[in-house]
Amino acid sequence: MNPYSYDVQALERKARAVRRHIVRLNANSPAGGHTGADLSQVELLTALYFRVLNVAPDRLDDPQRDIYIQSKGHAVGCYYCVLAEAGFFPVEWLETYQHANSHLPGHPVRQKTPGIELNTGALGHGLPVAVGLALAAKKSNSTRRIFLITGDGELAEGSNWEAALAAAHYGLDNLVIINDKNNLQLAGPTRRNHEYRSAGR
Repeated sequence: MNPYSYDVQALERKARAVRRHIVRLNANSPAGGHTGADLSQVELLTALYFRVLNVAPDRLDDPQRDIYIQSKGHAVGCYYCVLAEAGFFPVEWLETYQHANSHLPGHPVRQKTPGIELNTGALGHGLPVAVGLALAAKKSNSTRRIFLITGDGELAEGSNWEAALAAAHYGLDNLVIINDKNNLQLAGPTRRNHEYRSAGR
């Protein structure tokens, strides 16, 4: 069960706080950040951590906790801001984002940051791992759910499509894939670089 279960108004207030953190975090980072990618998933991550996920800072070792994977690892700034607001680590850590010896590097690193479940960075790795975790949970009759946010730019990676086929094949109803369809990737608009709407036709 989610420890917060915020209503819509509380989620909106929390999302505003997260957006303020993101702007400061990226402005103060010596390496910059991915502000657009961070801001495009604020509502998604806020709703997950303050309404949906069965996870809490004091239950990080609970074998039945839900798992969230930040597949688009470059948007870790938003992830850090949500984790800080949810009490996984002190909000003051946000001031150290991408600084030397920080607990908050430029991509998610489980060994450095409380609440991070999977190291991600290179696109296309999150979904295959999520499928494996969901399949393992299903085979062990666990109530655990696996949530993942990917981006429409990341969906150009073939490994995602192979993983999606496997998820369908194994009937992984404990896997929730959220596509942050912001119509952009590093090289420009996704429609100019690849078009995947035809996959649903």
